[in-house]
Amino acid sequence: MKSRGFEQLRVYALAEKLADEVWPMVQKWNAFARNTVGGQLVRAVDSVGANIAEGSGRGAYQDNRRFARMARASLFEARHWLRRAYRRQLLTTAQVTNLKPLIEELGPKLNAYLKSIGPTNDK
Repeated sequence: MKSRGFEQLRVYALAEKLADEVWPMVQKWNAFARNTVGGQLVRAVDSVGANIAEGSGRGAYQDNRRFARMARASLFEARHWLRRAYRRQLLTTAQVTNLKPLIEELGPKLNAYLKSIGPTNDK
């Protein structure tokens, strides 16, 4: 399978969109919220796309798979911080409703991307 640049991957585009949606929300929070929950949330959502990009730049399929798994873990971390932000009334129901479809699409796309990376030892 010929490798495409990470910029052309749908999974990467979704990761970027999630990060781009979260950033302006967090910027509006007060300093304490931004520096605690906001910092963790932004790092987690940014890490999804960053890990996809870094993994695609590695020379081995095994490395790319490892980074795709880290991207998936970062998405789970982001889900945690989004839950905390909502429970602490930093996010509105409308904001959560806006983010939910992105997260629900991104998870399965990350799993499919992981399965698509190079040959596996699975029989």
